[in-house]
Amino acid sequence: MVEEALLTFPADHPAFPGHFPGDPVVPGALLLDRALALISAARGLSYEALSVCQAKFLRPVRPGQDVTLRWQDSGPDRIDLRFLVADHPVAVATLSSGLLPP
Repeated sequence: MVEEALLTFPADHPAFPGHFPGDPVVPGALLLDRALALISAARGLSYEALSVCQAKFLRPVRPGQDVTLRWQDSGPDRIDLRFLVADHPVAVATLSSGLLPP
């Protein structure tokens, strides 16, 4: 089953002045942090129970853009993530946890 959430990063987010001045983009670490928080809450896991196995950032995400996060189980302890802006992939990642149900 594919689960979904909408992520928003307002233009006044404190990460933007330093990433990058004059040409702000959402830091990849911020995208992943938000995904970990949402998925751990949705699954009833602690944030620390999940780890990022791999991540690839395909396109920059700009302040104010809505990002659709889609995730689904892809193995006994794996979750595949897709981040999309206007149905275009901007990042993909795989999470791992020994606490996920088989």
